Amino acid sequence: MNMWRAGCGESRTSGSEGGPRKPSRRKPARAPRSDPYTKLKGPGKWEYFHLYVVLDIFSRYVVGWMLATRESGDLATQLLEESYIKQNIQPHQLTIHSDRGPAMKSQPVVSLHAKLDITKSNSRPHVSNDNPFSEAQFKTLKYQPAFPNRFGCFDDALSFCRGFFPRYNDQHHHSGILYLTPATVHYGRADDILAQRYEKILDAYNQKPERFLNGPPKPKTLDRAVYINPPEKRAKCSLN
Repeated sequence: MNMWRAGCGESRTSGSEGGPRKPSRRKPARAPRSDPYTKLKGPGKWEYFHLYVVLDIFSRYVVGWMLATRESGDLATQLLEESYIKQNIQPHQLTIHSDRGPAMKSQPVVSLHAKLDITKSNSRPHVSNDNPFSEAQFKTLKYQPAFPNRFGCFDDALSFCRGFFPRYNDQHHHSGILYLTPATVHYGRADDILAQRYEKILDAYNQKPERFLNGPPKPKTLDRAVYINPPEKRAKCSLN
């Protein structure tokens, strides 16, 4: 199952990027993706560039992005359709969890859902914590040392993004995926890398076991399901 977190506007109630505190809606998937836009400040006051991003939530891999001067349902449709084709998604295979911004409610996006047999899911009204993965990704973007307070022009912002996203996908070791890179997880190399890590740390343990205060190391594995909002744990009970 594929699931994308999609939207073309940061939640209007969101104070800053960084993620949610409370779960709100249960949407499980093995490979969800995320796509709101964020605003990048331009050279003048009230001048912004809109950065659209499609993020695979399971792997944190950016499968598509676009920089534009406006928010538009047509642009959102273009990016989503291109990402859909590029990732070889099949009919009935994809769910898009989106915010309620104007672009994501526009007729072109609604028509795209019908055309490609995409299941639609929406964030709750006036709730910013239905898009934690996107908010966290944008925080990573904006906390880059080279990220400026304002971009001098559109080409400056475009150049920055062209440098950032390949590094993010191929070199950024993400804490949410056991410090693997998004590309490693997205393209199915995670188990091999984790196995190699385990062999090395086990070899270190065999040579110096006294350094491992908690005993022998244990192999680590990625979660096989990812939730936008985790389901509540239900208490187990038995009938006599």
